[in-house]
Amino acid sequence: MNFAILKSAAAALALTTSTFAAHAQEWEPSGPIKMMIGFQAGGGVDTVGRLLAEELGTAKGWEIIPENVVGRAGGALAVELKGQPADGLALGVLPTEALTYGILAAQNAGYALEDFTYISTITGTQMGIIAKADRGWKTLADVIEAAKAGETITAGAMSPYLADGLYLLGQRNGVEFQTVMVDGGRGGLNGVVADDLDIAWAAGVQTADVNNGTIVNLASGETKPLKVSPDAPLLSEFGVEFIFGPKFMVIAPAGLPDDVRATLADAMGAIVNDPNSQLNTFITKAFSGPEAIQGAELDAFIQSSFEKTSQMIEATAN
Repeated sequence: MNFAILKSAAAALALTTSTFAAHAQEWEPSGPIKMMIGFQAGGGVDTVGRLLAEELGTAKGWEIIPENVVGRAGGALAVELKGQPADGLALGVLPTEALTYGILAAQNAGYALEDFTYISTITGTQMGIIAKADRGWKTLADVIEAAKAGETITAGAMSPYLADGLYLLGQRNGVEFQTVMVDGGRGGLNGVVADDLDIAWAAGVQTADVNNGTIVNLASGETKPLKVSPDAPLLSEFGVEFIFGPKFMVIAPAGLPDDVRATLADAMGAIVNDPNSQLNTFITKAFSGPEAIQGAELDAFIQSSFEKTSQMIEATAN
């Protein structure tokens, strides 16, 4: 083995890497950055997007203008964003569900995975199935038992993907839930509190009510137990192997230059991971905490999520 060649190659790689990193930091936006947010003002995605825009602008001295582009659970944003120039001046904040289920379930979504450059995830959710504590249910097993005993169970879902999840959950356990579409996780929580719903999906908005004993997480829709309810079982214990908690992320139109992608990703990652940032404080309290997946790892994550969602859709058709 020629160690001189290896040493030379390693030196060249190090030079290339350092040159790219230096070049990446040279990019500056040529004007205001429009940060489109795929959900209505006041919700979790909106708060995350606006905090990121504010702190990114402060840290870098850039002008960043948040704009809500609402509809189709992030799909309306995706359609608008894909037609923007790939110059770093148009970004989108939405959940991964918009790029997986949103494409697969629509006859013509109007956009595809390859229409975007994936910059960074921000956080994951705390997706759980909730009920009022005074119902006496401790876990989802109690709800399934009640349904098998003849009780009608109304269940709130804030997206078609989660509605499909309820259908599959019932199918795998020999029961049927009466699904009601609600306006976001807050809509599901409010419905449960008001006794209009028996159970509902909630992605983190339930945390305060779980802590004060009003609400109980019956099951976790994540890959791991919920932070606030570590004893709540995973859905895999009920025959559902799929994950229903999305990640919030930032995307740009396809073709974004590598230096622009690297600059944006580095700047966002620094804010997400800074324990003193408002964004970090918020996502640690309300969601799963900082999760800045970037680069090739993020591309692979998106592709894997797409494939798993395809399997879930196929399962509901059987």
